[in-house]
Order: sequence, then structure tokens, then C-alpha cells
Amino acid sequence: MKRMLLALIGIIFSGVGSAKPLTIERLFSDPALKGSVPRALEYSPDGRRVTFLKGREDDYNRYDLWEYNIADRQSRILVNSDNLHSGAETLSDEEKARRERQRLYGSGIMGYSWSEDGESLLFPLAGDIFYYELKTGSAQRLTETEAFETDVRVSPLGRQVSFIREQDIFVVDLASGAERPLTTDGEGPIKNGMAEFVAQEEMGRMTGYWWSPDDRYIAFLQVDESPVDEVTRSEIYADRIDIIRQRYPAAGRANVKIRLGVIEVESGKTRWINLGETPDIYIPRVKWAREDLLSFQWQSRDQQKLELRLFDLKNGTSRVLLTESSDTWVNLNDDLYFLKGSDQFIWSSERDGYSHLYLYTLTGKLLKQLTSGDWVVDELEAVDEKAGLVYFTGRKDTVLERHLYAVPLQGEEEIQRLSKRPGMHRIKFAEDASGYIDTFSNIDTPPQVSLHRSGGERVTWLEENAVVKGHPLHPYMSDWIFPEFGTIQAPQGHQLHYRLYKPADFDADKRYPVMVYVYGGPHAQVVTKNWDREFNQYMAQQGYIVFSLDNRGSANRGTAFENPIFKNMGGPEVQDQITGVKFLRSLPFVDKDNIGIYGHSYGGYMALMSLFKAGEYFKAGVSGAPVTDWSLYDTHYTERYMGNPNSDGDAYRASSVFPYTEGLQGNLLVYHGMADDNVLFTNTTQLIKQLQDKGLQFELMTYPGKKHGLRGKKTRIHQYTLIKDFFDRHLGNGR
Repeated sequence: MKRMLLALIGIIFSGVGSAKPLTIERLFSDPALKGSVPRALEYSPDGRRVTFLKGREDDYNRYDLWEYNIADRQSRILVNSDNLHSGAETLSDEEKARRERQRLYGSGIMGYSWSEDGESLLFPLAGDIFYYELKTGSAQRLTETEAFETDVRVSPLGRQVSFIREQDIFVVDLASGAERPLTTDGEGPIKNGMAEFVAQEEMGRMTGYWWSPDDRYIAFLQVDESPVDEVTRSEIYADRIDIIRQRYPAAGRANVKIRLGVIEVESGKTRWINLGETPDIYIPRVKWAREDLLSFQWQSRDQQKLELRLFDLKNGTSRVLLTESSDTWVNLNDDLYFLKGSDQFIWSSERDGYSHLYLYTLTGKLLKQLTSGDWVVDELEAVDEKAGLVYFTGRKDTVLERHLYAVPLQGEEEIQRLSKRPGMHRIKFAEDASGYIDTFSNIDTPPQVSLHRSGGERVTWLEENAVVKGHPLHPYMSDWIFPEFGTIQAPQGHQLHYRLYKPADFDADKRYPVMVYVYGGPHAQVVTKNWDREFNQYMAQQGYIVFSLDNRGSANRGTAFENPIFKNMGGPEVQDQITGVKFLRSLPFVDKDNIGIYGHSYGGYMALMSLFKAGEYFKAGVSGAPVTDWSLYDTHYTERYMGNPNSDGDAYRASSVFPYTEGLQGNLLVYHGMADDNVLFTNTTQLIKQLQDKGLQFELMTYPGKKHGLRGKKTRIHQYTLIKDFFDRHLGNGR
């Protein structure tokens, strides 16, 4: 048997050949190691094709629109971006900010919308709008102005195109080409139909207006930024310093004033909806329930109360359908679905401690709980009312994997799992729920995209991305290291999941240095069975054990696991990371005196807090773009977890890094982009000052002109070479 196994391994790797050494330069060069992964995948409304954006062979960051034609089972380019616009694209400041919030990078076609009949497409490109007809293959330029048009979309019945220009809402009639504004007071601090900063960055809401299903109305938010502090910050570039005046709602300070209105498109008349006597609120979600019923979610500033309200256009009144409340915070979701064939809707709630789906009537009466158990629903994916099925993704089988399931809308039948392969499945359904697109990966399979029938049967590959000869990853696979997974029992009684890479040429009799990769913040999960960060792979191949652990406060384990960080950030998370390091120290192949920690953003904060509060466990740490004082971060994110600094000042002081800096025992490297508008560079300058005042030595790297994500190949190569060299110097890895 042993001979047969060795022979089989020899056959497998004979096809792979001798591996190339993996380098940091290769990690961030084109084509991507993980292969081609199309994005912005959509079904056309007529169900005839699946469309997606794909980078070019000669420029991986310039995108064209492709289709998979379901009838002839062929993939082909559908719209070449050069046929719409070629040359440099100058973005407005507003569009730059939107793309930064959406983490979009590249040029060409970056977004698109379908007409309702599936015969035409809408493209925002180079600040103007192009309407493309598939039959003729020609594009009509709907706008050609110096102003920049954003948030472009086709109305539900396909008769008009709407967009935002200079803080107002405009529409263009496609039949006549006539353009007109629907709002006219957008200027200065007044913005119509636009998402405010915290909506984009923290609520996942990128728009501020919504068409009614019959094209008659547009619901919109009007934002008044005048109460928000206008801060002056410097964006430092290599050859200049830009002084930016930005309305930034720091924790404890004023938010925008917000109004919700409904415009009658034909007349231009606006009706304003009564939001109540308390002006300091959030409107995180707006959605049409019917042609004459508008739903919106009303959220208290402390985020401990969330109401689903319904506005009736016929009589001009609002009513509360349901209320969610919590002693900590209520998480937002996108799982609201209004059934078309009955006066019912589906809603997601964490009221039993886990995110699950519930069925209600439009009077607010609870009919039934559709899912239950000590596991979470990730997302409501689709509803097939005719078949009586609700499709959702969740963690029913294991928190380490995301699968697609179906549950009957009526009746008591059991939940059925539809996705087969172990790993992470990201799902996009057709509008009629007849099929879905599955973007899948696991620990040994880079992302693959496939087309499926609603029952789970695979129809075809949209991008099989098989690691065969010619694939970018193929030359490296014989040396590829696959991680191990396990659990640790914490002293407080809860269970912690970890992932561990053993180093290349592992020898159980040797002792290896460790890099702990951490994020640790809420609404995130690091330890999953998906295709992992390739830098972790690189460090393992360089002789490091690479270890990650999901501490309390992280996602997909229910509220009891998430809530301990309430008014206590930097406490339970660090305790759990210490539990992880103690476990590492118990392993005979770990060099317990050479353990380092690295993280970016919240992970940067975690690296600092771990070094400062538990310095005896870490020889070295790298902190990237860290929050150092939560009073410097924005209202919606920070107050959700930390309360308001005006009433919870002690909690803020205890969760800042500054009371603990004298605990630094090991070596520290801090890096930060000098034009970061998310975690402001001030976080790092204040840290620099305190470390210097206390005579504590550290290393610093700043990146001129770079935002929070430090985009750009050369920058990323520099960043990760810096991290690797730092750990080599301080953890004694002589490999």
C-alpha cells in the first residue's frame, strides 16, 4: 500500500514539475497567482446571458464587459470599453471617494446596469453616461458635461436613466433624450440622493435614492452636512501636500441631518416623510415594498434600537412594522424581502442569539421562524414564491465554511444543503431564482466561478480556473503548503478556531519562529476554509509558522461570542490572542521566544494592543494603518461598539493604545499611508509622539499619497518586503 501511495504522489507531482521559488514580487505581479476571477457577475433580466467584468490580457486592470451566452454556452466579450471611451479617465473627488469606499481599483468599465428587457446596458464611464444597445452594438452618449455623473441606473421599467450630478438628482428620458433635474437645492453642505460618509464606509449603503417599481416615484435622502465638524487634514504626496477640508463625523461629535422624501417624477413634487422628533438618527436602509408602500429602517444613534417602518403614499402616514432592540447593538443586514404574491415579508434577526430568517405579514405579525439553531444565516439569497422556497447562505454545517441552503416558505420540511464542495460559496441568483452563480474557493482551490440550476446541479463553468500547465499558480504548486485547522478551549469557557501553516520542509525536531496574522475586529472572520492570503503562504515557505485565531468579537459565531467587546475593545480580543500564543508555546516545534504579530487596520490596532498589554508574549510586531484612539474614528462604527465618548469616556480611554505603551518590550514597526481618509494618519502621528516622549524605540514607514489600502503593485511589494525583512531581523529566521 505504501509503495502504491508513493507512486501515486510521484505521478501527481510529475505533472507539476520543479517548483519555482515564490517571491514577494510574484505575489503582486500580473497575472494574479490565483488566476482569472471575473467580477460584477450578473444575470441579464431576460435570463439569456450572464455578464461579468474581466481584465485584459495586456492590462489586467482595464476591464471590459463579457458574457456567457446560456443558449450557445459560449463566453465572449460583449462590450469593449475602448468603444465607449479610451484614454485617461479623470475622476472627480466624489467618485474617487466612492471607489475607495467600494475598494474598486482599475479603469475601463467599472460598473454597469441592465435595462429591464435585457436589450440594453448602461455604463458610467469617464464621468459621463453611455447607453449601449446590444442589437446595434452602438452606444449613445447620454451626457457630455464637465460635471461628473455618479450613481447611474436605469429605471425599473426602462424608460428613464437617473444619476447624481453636482449633488442633485437628474433623469434622462430615453425616448426623447430630454434631461431634467428632480432636485435643485444641492450645493454646499446639502446633498440630494447621495450616501453620507458613514453610510458608505460603515453601513454598506452606497446610494441615497431608490426608484419605485412603476417608475412613478423616487425615494431619496437629503443630507445636510453643516452640523458635522469640518476638519483640516494634510494628504502628503511625494511632491506636494494637499490641504483637505473634510466633513468627518468623529465619535461623539455631530452627524449629518437627514431627511427622507419621495419625488413624483412627472411633476417633480416632493413629499417629506415624518421621521419623528429625534433628529439624531440613521436611515441605513430604504426599500420599496409595493408601488405605493415604501419601507425604511430607522436606527437610533446608539444603535440599540432598529425599527422597520412602512410609509403609505396613499394616505401619507408611516407605521412601525417591527422593532429590534439590544443592550449592546443591533447589527444591520440586507435580508429584507417583500413577497410579491402575498402581503408577507422575510426579515433577518439575531433575537435568539444567532442570525436567522423570520416570516411576517405586512401588518407586522410574526408567522413563523424559517431557520433556527446555534449557527448563523449569512445572507438571504433569493425567494422562489412559485416553488415556495427560500434560498440562503449560512454556516449550518461548520462556521469555517459558507454553504447554500434552501428552506420551504411554508410547512415544516428540513433545510436542504445545495452546495456540495467543502469551502466558501458566494452566491448570485437569477431574478426569477431559476439558477445561480457560485464563486467558490477552499484551502487548495483558488476561486472558481460556475453556473448552477436552482437545485444545485452545475450547468457549466464560467471560470474553472483549473491549476494546470499554463496557469499562473502551476509552477509553484509542488511546494504549496496547506494549513491545518483546530480549536482551543479558552479559560473563560468558549471555543476558539485557529488556522496554522507549518513551514516548508517541516521537521518536528526543529524550533520555528511564528508570525501571528491577526485582524480581530467585528464583522470579520479570518479563519475560514477558503483560498487564503498568499503572503501567509509566502511566509510559511520562508520558514515561519503562520498562525491565525478568531477571537471574541469576530463574526459568524452569534451575539454571545461577538458582544464581549461592547465598551471593551482591545480587552477580550487580546485575551483570546494570548490564549492562542500559549497554545503555540505548548507545541514542541515552536520557538516560543520568537513569536511576532502582524495586522492591518483593526489588525494594526490589535498588534499594538498585544505588544503593549502582553509584551512578554511577542518578540516583534508590525502594525499597519492602526486605530490608536477610538475617539478619532467615525460615529457609526465606533459608537456601535464603544458607546458615546461623551458618556463613556472611561471606556474610550481604556480601549486606546496610549495607556499601555510602556508595556512595549519587543520590536515594533508601524506603517501608514499619508493620505489615509479612513483611519486618519493622525492616529499614527499621535502614537509617534508618545513613543518618542517616553523614549521607546520603534521603526516607522510612511507611504506618501497612499490611502488606507496602500494600492499599487510597487507599494505592495515594498510593504510586504518591509514586513518580511523586519521579522527576519527580529525573530532570528536565518533561512
